[in-house]
Formats: sequence, structure tokens, C-alpha cells
Amino acid sequence: MSTSGVADPLAWLTSLEGVGSAYAATRDGIDVMLRDRGLRRTSPETTAESLLRGAHASAVLEGSSATLAEVRENGGDAIARDAVRLSTELLALVPTLKRAPLQALARLHAVAATGSVAADELGRPRDAGSAQRLRALADLLVAPTQAPALVVAALVHADLVTAAPFASHNGIVARAAERLVLVARGVDEKSLVVPEAGHLALRAEYESNLRGYRDGGRAGVHAWLLYGAEAFAAGAEASPLRRAAE
Repeated sequence: MSTSGVADPLAWLTSLEGVGSAYAATRDGIDVMLRDRGLRRTSPETTAESLLRGAHASAVLEGSSATLAEVRENGGDAIARDAVRLSTELLALVPTLKRAPLQALARLHAVAATGSVAADELGRPRDAGSAQRLRALADLLVAPTQAPALVVAALVHADLVTAAPFASHNGIVARAAERLVLVARGVDEKSLVVPEAGHLALRAEYESNLRGYRDGGRAGVHAWLLYGAEAFAAGAEASPLRRAAE
């Protein structure tokens, strides 16, 4: 994906049938939830709980068998510990994502994959093609656009999963990047929505739509975006503002 010569490289996404209305409805629902439930009761502990739930869900999607209770008690298995470690550093990367997105994406992988891959592979693309995909994605993240932030987040997520630019942990990195975009672009500044849990709740659709994004051309992108609006709504329902601690 290139931004050269294009005034708004993401405008075509919102022109796809049903995408604009689906994301407007989802954003309205998120805004209502955060406004009605969050402003009076939000605390750092609530944000930490959201990040923990998200890390657990992301780890399960990556193959972890740890339960949320196990993650709370002892960190769970290796995949869960990697996801939790990344979640604890995630919000500190908001300024970096805004200023130097390529650096932020590299840091996501370096944190998640520490101890799992060689030091010279941390944060580095697998090959020249992966490096090009990462640069193109970073260009999109700094390009002026009228596309909703939720759409941008969904696109970043799918592109990172399907390009698999790093030596490991691409799914965990992609889901963390999605959450980071929601914070950086003002959708969910306190990171109270749990998009990873939304994807886990819709796991079959999540995995099939990622395959469609990878292999299905424009139709696959369209289907992924429609799925994404549903998943973000499910992520809002999974917020600790709405659900008692498990």
C-alpha cells in the first residue's frame, strides 16, 4: 500500500458498502459506554484490568491454553506471559506511534518476543518484502485521512497478521497495535475497550475473515472491515466497565 500521489489513501475503505454506517454505529456505542460508565468510575486499575483481559484473549488466539485466572495468579504459560509483558508497556508507546509508527511497531515486537527469538531479530522485519510492508503501513499511519480511527485500527491489525513481517508473535503484535491505534487516535484514550476479547468471542469469524483479507482482494478487505465493526462492538461489551471481574 502506498500513499504517494493520493490525497487520502484510505478514503476508498469508507466508500465500501455498509462500512461507514457500521463503524458510525459502533463508534456511537463505544462513546456512549465510555461516557455513561467511564467518566465517573474510571481508574488506573480499570485500565490495567482491560489490558490484562486483552493480553489473555490475545494469547489464547495465539495458541495459549492459560485461563484468565491463571494469568492473574502466575502469568500463565509462555505465550500469555509474552502478551502480558507487552500489555504493560503498550500505552507508553502512544507518543511513538503518533511520531514514528515504524519505530513503535518494531518496539511492539521487541517487547513481545524477548527471550523467544535471537536478539538481532527483535523488532526487525524478516526480509526485504516484510520491511517494505512495514514501511507502507507506517506511511498510512501518518497520512492525512478522513477514515474513522476504528477503520484504521482494523486495517493495521489485518495487515500485520497477514503480512507476518516479524520472526514471531505477529498476531500478538497486530492485536496490540490495533488497541494502540484506538488510544492514539482518541477513540478510547484510557484503553477500556477490550478488542482482543471481541475477536476471541468471534474466533471463527475472526480467523476466516483474516484469511479473506489475505487472499480475497477487495472483497476480502470489505468483509474484514464489516467483521471488524462487529468485533469492536463485542470488545466494548467486554470492557471491565460493563463486566464484573472474572
